[in-house]
Amino acid sequence: MDGGAQQSSPREPPGPGSVELEGVPSERDGGEGPPELKRSQPRFIHGSSRPVLPEEPRASSLPTIPNPFPELCSPSNSPILSSPTLGPGPPREGASHVVKVFGEDGACRSLEASAGTTARQLCETLVRRTRALQDHSWALVELHQHLALERCLEDHESVVEVQSSWAPGADSRFVFRKNFAKYELFKSNASLFPEVMVSSCLEANKSMAHSELIQNFLNSGSCPEVQGFLHLREAGRKVWKRFYFSLRRSGLYYSTKGTSKDPRHLQYFADLTESNIYYVTQGKKHYGTPTEFGFCIKPYKVRSGVKGLKLLCSEDEQSRSCWMAAFRLFKYGMQLYRNYQQAQARLSQPPWIGPTPLRSVSDNALVAMDFSGCTGRVIENPSEVLTVALEEAQAWRKKTTHRYSLPAACQSSPLSAAIHRTQPWFHGRISREDTQQLIGRQGLVDGVFLVRESQRNPKGFVLSLCHLQRVKHYLILPSEEEGRLYFTMDDGQTRFADLIQLVEFHQINRGILPCKLRHYCTCVAL
Repeated sequence: MDGGAQQSSPREPPGPGSVELEGVPSERDGGEGPPELKRSQPRFIHGSSRPVLPEEPRASSLPTIPNPFPELCSPSNSPILSSPTLGPGPPREGASHVVKVFGEDGACRSLEASAGTTARQLCETLVRRTRALQDHSWALVELHQHLALERCLEDHESVVEVQSSWAPGADSRFVFRKNFAKYELFKSNASLFPEVMVSSCLEANKSMAHSELIQNFLNSGSCPEVQGFLHLREAGRKVWKRFYFSLRRSGLYYSTKGTSKDPRHLQYFADLTESNIYYVTQGKKHYGTPTEFGFCIKPYKVRSGVKGLKLLCSEDEQSRSCWMAAFRLFKYGMQLYRNYQQAQARLSQPPWIGPTPLRSVSDNALVAMDFSGCTGRVIENPSEVLTVALEEAQAWRKKTTHRYSLPAACQSSPLSAAIHRTQPWFHGRISREDTQQLIGRQGLVDGVFLVRESQRNPKGFVLSLCHLQRVKHYLILPSEEEGRLYFTMDDGQTRFADLIQLVEFHQINRGILPCKLRHYCTCVAL
């Protein structure tokens, strides 16, 4: 600040979504400060700390009529009133920054965030504003369209710090969407690590439980390695070569002589602590990858351009998921597990304790109930739950029309034939290719699904389901019998009055599907 100006007392910066309405008088060059502003009159928050020159507008030029919408008075025609300086470099402590977040439909929303705002806090704000169901699968994705790279931000990462690392003018953005694979590595039924790729399993010559394997990754005393063949793009060339890689706590190495792990043959390739790992979304188009399962290690110092990127390519989706999960575990360690525990704790909170809305049906919110008596009860005995589920599955297969078909008077109602359009899992006339891309972006986890209209059968529908990291499609056909309309996937063996009934049944029972329906793909409008 200039020598003639006295430094004013520090003030707390405005919180997210707030604007500064009161003018705080300050002394300028020994003179008196401007007259105190009324609370209803907005004051622009200057990004510079220089003294206000005399020719700048005074308080007397502001309207005297109270403004009922002070948040609309930003000079940039934005509902955000914040610091206009958002250039490259580390974020300033206490300063407010504008963060633009895009939805999957391309719509954009601007949010005000402080330097310490994390990805989880920003996601919770967007969940509240979009009135979406809260669960830990909502994520903020860093997308570099000009490089065809994307990654999911960890819950503890600073959004402003990530944004400040982007090159000016680069086509980079944040995208708000689901990511069901975010914490799949901490679930006991996950199969992310093939035994042939984990050194501890090979040395022990036996299979290892998934929970034990995760503990070894998180334990700083143990040193499991992930190893396998990867295609490597040589620097400055478009040639891909196949090498044997080893991922350790100290970094990523590749062998210059077959599968040898002798120190003389190991070449240091990348540092985990100074890099981020990204999915390559269009590898064959942008980089000529041998397969579609590419990923990239991007050092922090690389701000723009292809130069400096370490491009790799695996043989299949399973091996790529293994490398990506191991990279996250080695880099973040216990911090990643604490993020998962905090996410689980937020789901277990009643809605009146915190701002967390109700849980999603996709996160095992369904419980077994018994309504045979006067009042319903929750079935807590696991064996009784299994028995009830089997009985329910058999009952659904009975060819009784009076219980599982709509009344005859309602068959011609347009509501019964179009009620599925109101459901978040229905995506209308989306193509097969777009369906596979959407499910792939939201996580190739068992049970991720959506329902769409069939492109080949004008009256039919398709249930697209992910199982074993592959998307499968099941045709749903409408049929009429004795004037009653029903939907079926197994030539009439199991009938449903509408698509909602079909989806709800397969959320509880597997039926003819390889797994139950667990998570539905959804896109929210920002």
